[in-house]
Amino acid sequence: MAVLSKIRERSLFLIIIIALALFSFVLSGLFDGNLFNKTATNIGEVNGEPISREEFAQQIEFYRSRSNGRSSNTQNVNNAWNTLVREKIYQTQLEKSGVVVGEKDVWDAMVTQISSQNSPQFANEAGFFDPEKLKEYIATLQDNSEEDANGAAAWMSWINYEKGIKKNLEQNTYNALIRAGLGSTLSEGKRDYYFQNISVDVDFVYVPFTSIPDSLITVTADEMKSYIKAHPKDYTVEESRDIEFVQFKIEATPEDEAAIEQELMNMLDDREEYSNAAKSNVTVAGFKNASDMVEFNAENESDTPYDGSFYNKSGLPQNIADSIFNLEVGQVYGPYKDNGFYKLSKVTAVKQLPDSVKASHILIPFVGSSTADASVTKTSEQAKKVADSILSVVKGNNQKFEELAREMSVDKVSGANGGDLGWFAYGTMIPEFRDYSFENSKGDMGVVKSQFGYHIIRIDDQKNKQRNVQVATFSRRIDPSEKTENDVFEKAETFASELSSGKDMAELAKEQNLNVRPVLSLKVFDDNIAELGSQRQIVRWTFEENSEVGNVKRFDIDNGYAVVKLTSKNKAGLSGKGQNVRNILLNEKKAALIKERSTGTTLDEIAEQNQVAKRTGLAVSNTSPVFAGVGRFVDISGVVTALEENELAKNIVGKSGVAFAVVTKKTLPTELQNYNANKLNLERSLTSRSLLIFEALKENADIEDNRAVFY
Repeated sequence: MAVLSKIRERSLFLIIIIALALFSFVLSGLFDGNLFNKTATNIGEVNGEPISREEFAQQIEFYRSRSNGRSSNTQNVNNAWNTLVREKIYQTQLEKSGVVVGEKDVWDAMVTQISSQNSPQFANEAGFFDPEKLKEYIATLQDNSEEDANGAAAWMSWINYEKGIKKNLEQNTYNALIRAGLGSTLSEGKRDYYFQNISVDVDFVYVPFTSIPDSLITVTADEMKSYIKAHPKDYTVEESRDIEFVQFKIEATPEDEAAIEQELMNMLDDREEYSNAAKSNVTVAGFKNASDMVEFNAENESDTPYDGSFYNKSGLPQNIADSIFNLEVGQVYGPYKDNGFYKLSKVTAVKQLPDSVKASHILIPFVGSSTADASVTKTSEQAKKVADSILSVVKGNNQKFEELAREMSVDKVSGANGGDLGWFAYGTMIPEFRDYSFENSKGDMGVVKSQFGYHIIRIDDQKNKQRNVQVATFSRRIDPSEKTENDVFEKAETFASELSSGKDMAELAKEQNLNVRPVLSLKVFDDNIAELGSQRQIVRWTFEENSEVGNVKRFDIDNGYAVVKLTSKNKAGLSGKGQNVRNILLNEKKAALIKERSTGTTLDEIAEQNQVAKRTGLAVSNTSPVFAGVGRFVDISGVVTALEENELAKNIVGKSGVAFAVVTKKTLPTELQNYNANKLNLERSLTSRSLLIFEALKENADIEDNRAVFY
């Protein structure tokens, strides 16, 4: 990158600048107290219980290790936060409820969990799980923890495993107490049965809100504000930031590509170079005449590794197959452009190989091979002797192969089939196994060594022998040159400088044929920004105390730079832009207007007053809340099924209108001898709600979140 070259050019100057910046940072911390205040030491608090930086860092490392580095830092931070918040919320509830999980509870749960895994490591001579073996294993881990870093890490992993079991036990015990209180009675079961199965025939008048034009209703800004204040949970917004950015990508120019292509052209033929060792000019073999292509690629630093495999035409990349496949040994193709590289390719060998092989094997492991477990004690040399002995036996008596595969092969899947691996293509097996199977003939048997052990291989059949070529390829990635990097850097720097001096971003970008991308409502813990991807650095900058609206900053990003302008700082609080508030208030006023004019004492009068038709609904129930001609209304069916016959119900306000109804016929469900099934259904419904226990606890917890200060 251009930054690196500039650092090399101005190293002393930069060292002085960095030293002054660090000194300034420390002084500012001393004066404003940020180095020593509470938020500088705690990531947050849950119900007064602090989340320290140390425990938070340990939890982040746990998630990073568990994902093998595949998760982003932001994901690890969020996972660590959620875990610790959950843990501390439950800890508060456990203390209040007096729930205690003891060491025996943890041990019993651990034994149950580990014994179910059927690990031979903890089995006795009879093959059954032995708790004493587990105790010995734990003691060994503890003893080894002081020997080296690996031992310490293994012991810490075990401690975390035990802690995890305890936490799960505590949380499950608390949740079980809550669920135990979510019961139901037979009377409640009966009531629910009737509620679900009562049906009514009903005459009704339905006046939709849409029958009243919006223009007849006035909703003021003050009314909307009052509604929002009365419903703060629905309209509370987080603090956020709005930005605009312009991206400057560092990409290879046509001149860069031409230079790379010429570099490969120059590598084709032999060249004279001065040798310090020989103190004279020597001839260096070019790509055409190089005999050792592995060495050539290594010495010239190819950007892709050497591949010694053989390919039929269909196995070569489609865009070059026609150009390469029919070349003779030693002939060269290129330079050519392929998937972000310039390449040279040379056919180094041609063989007649089958396109698929059917083979069987017997696999003998040794200590250190991938298939070896604790029961394997043979060294590589000892395993080789066993494999050679088996080969001698099966060569003398082919019928023995299947029997020995079942008895001796560590590959139990193929062993159960007499070692048969079935048909496989060239690229599906590891190189050692593949080369023997494809380069020898049907009926041949031999021994090869791989990472899995020693394979006694028998080639059972082969199909469709055809021309295959071995192609040596040298590659150079199409990267931008240092000049291109410097040009883009200077362009981004100049753009940022001109913005800081007061120029308008949109106008400046238009002059330079650049695109301005707005990003709205960035939250404090956001990570991704439009097509820039993960850019936590930019989000943090927008929320820094000294970042003001109008500030501009250049950021280093993958493959280039982004010049970012902070355009708005939006405070947390009640939103003044509740999009549905006006509709809610419109419908409330329309409902009031419908009620006010519906003074009739019969459905016919009310229908006439609202200029709508009276309708009839048959067999309306809470399980089938369909009203003929108007639609499905659960909110209205719950009212009409509770009415008595010939009773007029007025002003039933639903989500989209107001209903008036008279039940003409009410049908009660058949009496049941026992309502236990309904009781159990209610209990299951209540139990499913227990999944919301933690969310309810979290909503009522006092949580202070300072993550944004540190991450």
